[in-house]
Amino acid sequence: MSTETLEFQAETKRMLDLVVNSIYTNKEIFLRELISNASDALDKLHFESLTNQDILEGNDDYEIFVVPDSDTKTVTISDTGIGMTRDEVISNIGTIAKSGTRAFLDKIRESSDNLNEELIGQFGVGFYSAFIVAEKVELMTRKAGETAAVKWTSEGAGEYTLEDFDKDSRGTTIVLYLKPEFCGGEEFDFTNHYTIETLIKKYSDYIRYPIKMNFETKDKDDNPVIEVKTVNSMQPLWTRNKSDISDEEYEEFFRHQFHEWEKPMEFFHTKAEGTIEYTALLCIPKHAPSNLFFADYEPGLQLYSRHVFVMDKCKDFLPDHFRFVKGLVDSPDLPLNVSREILQQSRDVKKIGRSLEKNILKQLSKLLKNERERYEEFWAQFGKSLKIGVYNNSYDDKVKDDLKDLLLFTTSKDLKLSTLAEYVERMPETQKKIYCATGKDAASIAKLPQLEILRERGIEVIYLIDPVDEFAINALVNYDGKEIQSVNREDFEIDDENAEKKKAELDELSRSYEELLMDVKAAIGESVNEVRLTSRLKSGAVCLVTGANGPSLNMEQTFAPMNNPFFKAHKILELNPNHELFKKLSGIHALDKKSDDFKDFCKLLYAQALLIEGILPDNPVDLANKIADLMAK
Repeated sequence: MSTETLEFQAETKRMLDLVVNSIYTNKEIFLRELISNASDALDKLHFESLTNQDILEGNDDYEIFVVPDSDTKTVTISDTGIGMTRDEVISNIGTIAKSGTRAFLDKIRESSDNLNEELIGQFGVGFYSAFIVAEKVELMTRKAGETAAVKWTSEGAGEYTLEDFDKDSRGTTIVLYLKPEFCGGEEFDFTNHYTIETLIKKYSDYIRYPIKMNFETKDKDDNPVIEVKTVNSMQPLWTRNKSDISDEEYEEFFRHQFHEWEKPMEFFHTKAEGTIEYTALLCIPKHAPSNLFFADYEPGLQLYSRHVFVMDKCKDFLPDHFRFVKGLVDSPDLPLNVSREILQQSRDVKKIGRSLEKNILKQLSKLLKNERERYEEFWAQFGKSLKIGVYNNSYDDKVKDDLKDLLLFTTSKDLKLSTLAEYVERMPETQKKIYCATGKDAASIAKLPQLEILRERGIEVIYLIDPVDEFAINALVNYDGKEIQSVNREDFEIDDENAEKKKAELDELSRSYEELLMDVKAAIGESVNEVRLTSRLKSGAVCLVTGANGPSLNMEQTFAPMNNPFFKAHKILELNPNHELFKKLSGIHALDKKSDDFKDFCKLLYAQALLIEGILPDNPVDLANKIADLMAK
């Protein structure tokens, strides 16, 4: 195979057109992106070489070379990294981030014409930032350990060419043929050595591989000679004193090291000495990745030993409910050849992990206490992870104690977020329990007939809107010695000094209507497990609740697509004996309990209870017809 011309996909063409026409106001970011890619290629080579020294081909130099040339009006970026095969070039470059392209375009459509540079990295199209400044791009690459090389060429106009190429060394070389306005112009001159050196120091000074440039100097006889200089410091940021590091340097570090294309929400730089020594540099991103709770998301921290990279995505430092935390740990007490199996058994790793976890909990508690608005921004992105942590550790009291005061829930008080501690603090002295209610949204919960009796007494209710809310609250069971009780469950009881008397009266009334309740259950069929009278309703005629244990209606609806029998709720239809509809039902039953009118009335009551819960009946057309027949009588 010698030379072939391939076309970009339609979405890719659109994306390229946007990049080529400079939707990005910061033109200089192309250098940061291409150097970052080169650094990643060197990381991959280093990782592979840990188990396969032959891949180095006898050359253990890890370096990046940047060459601006005013004569040819080009900038060349070379690396001695892992390189790519022909198929990898097509896959990684020809299709431009694959599914990321659509998300990139969607984001552009939602935004203004002048977008910031964060979007390029956010959607994995960093290589194509080259077309912001270049009218043509050439890429020559050879995969480490292989002999065949390939040359990729494109003008960013909808197609690219691939051809066989002779390349003596592994790695990738990219040549940017600059647009005229970037060659000696008043605002931009990317052929100028000083300009390029300044940009490297600005964006890539902390990269741990040498970034080299050629500089023309004079020898002792005043003859021009070329001197090769390393222009970045290569000092790992985390080894410096915190007082000497600016917020901007931290932000740029996270941009490069962890592909965080926005300023982190929070970052932590900690050092520990004593029985175990380590340095950790962690951050909480500003936004949660779209796949944070999916199987393809890989949590974990980078691991270094004496500033040398050992492992990516080490999952053994932090619990899964902190899976959103990104960062690295550098410890001289861990060997370079450590394996995942050794890490899992390592006491040192466990000690470091416990320390990091305490630090994160402390920082989050501090944020909640002192900067509530910023904490609520954090909660909107990562709160679900903490709630899942409570549920997944329902038998671990320590984890629940660590997390319970960080949880936020919407409540009936102004529909604002509240901690459980704040809820308890607002409770009147006569209230002994914490009340919660489940529904698809706050408006639906507020209309539940079960809440009327609580609202009448001025009792605040926690709204469980997110499906995870209910799992978390059930795992807690109680808070501050107060039982957490759901109004959607059969065991709901309101604090009342006459509770026992009212229960006895209801039991006596239920016995007198025992036959009626049995016939209502028979008319509705297997859709409900029980039918009973209730004292929890005021003006409402009917409600649907579930057993004290087992899945709720909300859980059943959430897991309905799985068709899992373990998530079938024990449904109880409760009737208000003081409502006119119950009197009507009783009258129809007395006339003819086997009549169609009685059966239809029972089914309408059940359908009404479903609708109150926000659940569509199985046969809406049948329901509509029954309502029409009833209205016509």
